[in-house]
Amino acid sequence: MRRCLCPSLVLVAMLFSAVSFAEEKWRPLFNGKDLQGWTPKIRYQEAGDNFANTFRVEDGVLKVGYDEYEEFGARFGHLFFDEEFSNYRLRAQYRIVGDQVKGGAGWAQKNSGIMIHGQKPETMAIDQEFPVSIEVQLLSGLGGGIRPTANLCTPGTHVVMNGKLHTDHCTNSKSQTFGDEWVEVELEVHGSGKIKHFVNGELVMEYEQPQYDPRDATAKPLVEARKDGNLLIDRGTISIQSESHPVEFRKIEILELEE
Repeated sequence: MRRCLCPSLVLVAMLFSAVSFAEEKWRPLFNGKDLQGWTPKIRYQEAGDNFANTFRVEDGVLKVGYDEYEEFGARFGHLFFDEEFSNYRLRAQYRIVGDQVKGGAGWAQKNSGIMIHGQKPETMAIDQEFPVSIEVQLLSGLGGGIRPTANLCTPGTHVVMNGKLHTDHCTNSKSQTFGDEWVEVELEVHGSGKIKHFVNGELVMEYEQPQYDPRDATAKPLVEARKDGNLLIDRGTISIQSESHPVEFRKIEILELEE
């Protein structure tokens, strides 16, 4: 006997799906107007000093630019959102544009990043290059060869990958190589558990157990402050990088997860 799905059951399924979708309350972190809610920390400057207007909003786009720099001078910078998060999905649309500022390192060409599970900007040393964090490295192609994006870098940290402690500083994802077009990156973060990277909806990397590297000089004060020897990182700041190549963001939003 052929069985058919009752129309009322179909309706219930549709309503459940609609309710679930409606309950996804994505919150914009970038308001499209100004840097309200964000704090810059640029190397050699105090937290809050936006040296040479590095971070600015123009035409609804959050821009990282260097037109007021004479040269980069290893002034690595980060723009921190003023709250910490633990379990969430984060998505952003970005593109890497223009020319690298004079004095930028070769490896930093067409290179930026989103830092998660990071330390607070006021805890960074005045000459500290990068916050202790997990970096989602954002790259675009250099005109030839493979150069994936949404890679993993680990300033002052380690992760567990494929069941083993992973201590390589940078690890490539499985993404394709992009040019100067807008790219959407999404992160799924579960505290000190799994973290996943998606590019334009495709899963390109996953790992778990983000943790401090106890041998790293910048991480040691954070480890010592805990007093219990626990290295796992279950929450932290979110920031975007300035590494000497201009980059733009037109959307940064978060969906907090209950866990």
